[in-house]
Amino acid sequence: MGDALLPSQFADLESYAREWCLPTEGERYAKRLNSSTPELQEFYDAFFPRTQEALDYCDQYQMDDLPDDVVNLMRLLYSLVTVAAAVETWQQGRIPDTGASEITCVVEPIP
Repeated sequence: MGDALLPSQFADLESYAREWCLPTEGERYAKRLNSSTPELQEFYDAFFPRTQEALDYCDQYQMDDLPDDVVNLMRLLYSLVTVAAAVETWQQGRIPDTGASEITCVVEPIP
């Protein structure tokens, strides 16, 4: 599949990659806020069991020489981190009782 975003071992997650491989924390947070609870749960349930496998796969590469599909896998992991607390703790995208608060990221993960 020439238009694949992820390494072939993670082809089953390709549909999530198209939505969740976002380059900035701000974009990932906005996606979390604008996703329904069932959407967040579905992404979490599909990817969380494969977290260690994804981390191990990424660890095969040097940070300064990552293929694009590995960068996308890392971005998917970053999105999982953004979604995990919402799913595990609040069961919703927005933190309860925080009004219009938001997260501002001053340093992005690399890559």
